[in-house]
Amino acid sequence: MNTANSKLIIGSEEWCSFPQLGIPAIKARVDSGAKTSSIHAFNIQTFRRAGTLWVSFEIHPVQNNRRIVIRCEQPVVDKRIVKSSSGLGETRYVVSVPIKFADNIWDIELTLANRDSMGFRMLLGREAMIDRLIVDPSMVCTLGTVSKDELNSFYGTAEGASSGLKIGLLASDESLYSNQRLLEAGDERGHEMIFLNATQCYMKLDASEPEAHYRGGKILNDLDAVITRIRPSVTFYGTSLARQFESMGIYTTNSSRAISQSRDKLFSLQLMLKNGINIPTTGFANSPMDTNDIIEMVGGAPLIVKLLEGTQGRGVVLAETQKAAESVINAFKSLRANLLVQKFVKEADGKDLRCFVIDGKVVATIERTAAPGEFRANLHQGGSALVAKPTAEEKALAIKAAKVLGLQIAGVDIIRSKDGPLLLEVNSSPGLEGVESATGKDIAGMIISAIEKKLKWKRELTSGSETE
Repeated sequence: MNTANSKLIIGSEEWCSFPQLGIPAIKARVDSGAKTSSIHAFNIQTFRRAGTLWVSFEIHPVQNNRRIVIRCEQPVVDKRIVKSSSGLGETRYVVSVPIKFADNIWDIELTLANRDSMGFRMLLGREAMIDRLIVDPSMVCTLGTVSKDELNSFYGTAEGASSGLKIGLLASDESLYSNQRLLEAGDERGHEMIFLNATQCYMKLDASEPEAHYRGGKILNDLDAVITRIRPSVTFYGTSLARQFESMGIYTTNSSRAISQSRDKLFSLQLMLKNGINIPTTGFANSPMDTNDIIEMVGGAPLIVKLLEGTQGRGVVLAETQKAAESVINAFKSLRANLLVQKFVKEADGKDLRCFVIDGKVVATIERTAAPGEFRANLHQGGSALVAKPTAEEKALAIKAAKVLGLQIAGVDIIRSKDGPLLLEVNSSPGLEGVESATGKDIAGMIISAIEKKLKWKRELTSGSETE
């Protein structure tokens, strides 16, 4: 099959290598729908060498592993605007390097892009396949696989006993960008990271020997800390687990009480007002008979109707007229749904600020803009984000809001009004992808550092290094 005059048959995923880059193995997603091949690159810097433009960059060749870093330098052959699947354009540098599949080597062009949130560190496009490869999408790794032991041998990554902390990540979906980044960031710093699906944990209530168990009977009493990223749909059980860990003397990044307070939108807004934090004028009622009065209470239409149990922009409706407001409110009331009615801040123009707070400090801020046709900024529904610089007043508001709820880690949403910044809500499990992508900051690493500081843990000294 693999003669000099025949094309190689490959599957939808294949292992390949780049000898010139010092990459003995990298797994590629084969995508004939993409024109140009792409490889994961970061710390991308250009420089001149003998009058020629070069680029230096670093690569994490193994998926879900940021401890393995390969540094590369190559001449720049082009600079192109590449459109993503969502239609957004991004300018990328292009290099030309030899790729090796089995015993076959030829030059291909690679665009350099951060693929941390993608499923593969490399994408093989159709230009690299022309006259050489045939793709059978029903097959995988037709040219052979690379085992974990082989990867360890290639990259010198044999696993040893961890000298760091033992940290559990209590969440629901291990594949999410935020969860992957936290697991990687902890692993980078030498900690033993364990993913814990909240629905597969259970507990023993005992005054003298409380225990938490994971599927299969694994006892979790030896954890040093638990990162609590609890999905809204499992708030009750997730906070119960957090309380169990707390009763066992295990540090939780966000406590059960703090999470419960943040998830109760009405209670959290009442706490904000009690502590002098401004919010958009808000109304709450139980009886449909009070619909007209509650509409007038917030200044009339247009207004926002929010379900108390809504998350990530879901359950939020803009009622532009009095009649529309009455219809929406009464429809929700007929379903016995608890809702808030809130003043619409027109001058915000579909934008808000997300301030990321860790341990009493605003470490990053982005401005989110609503997608066309939407009235509220939401990255889950096509919105966009750019790095932003908050004012001193906005920083103070975000820090105080997180403190009022008792949250060590929080995403605080603020809108800018003619009367100054107003608090929209506080998220106890804020996503990392939007803020890391927009700011370039290692937010996951900051969260791990905050745990280290709380537990007074310091990295062990090695030759030629200093304790952090």
